[in-house]
Amino acid sequence: MTSSSQSCGVCDLRHINKPSIIWCTECDEGLCQDCQEHHSLSKGTRNHNTIAIKEYQTLPSDVLKITQYCNIHNDKFIMYCRKHERPCCRKCIVENHTECLDIDNLEDVIQNVKTSNAFHDIEETLVEVAENLKKISQHQQKNLLNLKEKRKQIEKEIQKTRTTINNHLDKLQEDLIKQLNSIEETQNSKICQLLSSLEQREKEITKYQQNLASIKQHASDLQIFLSLKQIEQDININDKFLQSVVMYEELKQCHLEYRTNIDIQNIMSNIKVLEKCRLKLNHVTSFLAGRRLNKHR
Repeated sequence: MTSSSQSCGVCDLRHINKPSIIWCTECDEGLCQDCQEHHSLSKGTRNHNTIAIKEYQTLPSDVLKITQYCNIHNDKFIMYCRKHERPCCRKCIVENHTECLDIDNLEDVIQNVKTSNAFHDIEETLVEVAENLKKISQHQQKNLLNLKEKRKQIEKEIQKTRTTINNHLDKLQEDLIKQLNSIEETQNSKICQLLSSLEQREKEITKYQQNLASIKQHASDLQIFLSLKQIEQDININDKFLQSVVMYEELKQCHLEYRTNIDIQNIMSNIKVLEKCRLKLNHVTSFLAGRRLNKHR
């Protein structure tokens, strides 16, 4: 329809190509300057509604496709069937609408359509829809900001929880290390004391061995006999010391052991996540306006 509106319809029939400057909605064709003058003076067309071609071409493409003539019979629409909600030419009525009772004159149906309640309702509805679309857009923009702020807040809470857990584990580790060091220090002290005693006993035994060798070489039999009693007593003292070492388990090998608390093992196996993040949806439409929306609330 747009291409046909660019040239004068009357001139086209005369095989003359002239640009149209107006569009006659009733003749359903464009007119050039010369044909417009004749059209506005002719008795049959002087009362037709016309608009500038530039304004006509701004109409939506679906509207431009609507014509005054039936695309089946190429006859002008004259009636309107309310049952089928469509305009009809004379042939349409005869062929398809003989049983339809609610058929009106098309001119009566479309008269004052621009000021009709239906047109007004559509205008109001479009205003409401545009306003609600804007409100919904603003609401969703606010949603984005709220999500971002809440995500930051939750991240801080997660970090706080992690820090609390870390601090607690650090304290447990510190106490355990202290306990470990204390056990080592206590056992070291015992072993060092025993080593010191053993060293002293070794010196004594070495001295006895030296004395016994000297006595054997240089002392008389009487001196040897009487000295053996004393040496034997001293050796018995050292022997008792050795027995006491054995009896009181000082000779056992020391091993430090570490066993993980079963609760810690359970934490690692049972706790897979710190917490779950959930999305809570609230159905809010109170900020929207409109009669159509109120029907669905």
